[in-house]
Amino acid sequence: MRRLFVVGALSVLTMAGCGGTGGSAPVAGPAGATVAASSSAEAQPLLARHGLAGKSTVEVIDQLDRLDPQRRPAGLKASVRAGELLISDGGQEHSLPIPADRFYLSVGPYLQQTHDCFFHAPTGCKGELAGKQVQVKIVNDADGAVLVDESRTTFANGFVGFWLPRNITGTLRITSDGRTAESKISTGADAPTCLTTLRLA
Repeated sequence: MRRLFVVGALSVLTMAGCGGTGGSAPVAGPAGATVAASSSAEAQPLLARHGLAGKSTVEVIDQLDRLDPQRRPAGLKASVRAGELLISDGGQEHSLPIPADRFYLSVGPYLQQTHDCFFHAPTGCKGELAGKQVQVKIVNDADGAVLVDESRTTFANGFVGFWLPRNITGTLRITSDGRTAESKISTGADAPTCLTTLRLA
């Protein structure tokens, strides 16, 4: 059975996601109720309603994170955790498992304005720098292996996402227009999936 998520925990989830974005996490049920996250199979009707039928969790996250914020499906809420994607559209919350060896980190660099974020909400988060070309390098601190070293363009929501190995610590360096920011990262079970502290300078 999937584990149960109580309303109090979901309230924390909401606060930990991107704030001020019209909803960053699946909605809790009535006060005092206990909300169960359903299986992937039970999520298929919801996914079908939003053009996501038959897609893997990785594909769902990738597609949602690339949506233009102005075209996000009304009522659809999603929150990326280390091991699962929580998703709902006003009804029951569903839990879609992320592969055990993969971790999704969405990065929102900024110049002037950012927001607090711990669990990335691909249907709620909005960064400052949309459509911006960035050079990103991610190195595994344990062995110096280069995990990412490429030029990318931030999505319409101002973020750029990376699928990384699970349970590592590393260093992420991002550069754009001659400005650079660097941060330590981790991909453990309690690690954030949203990085919004990278001020380009």
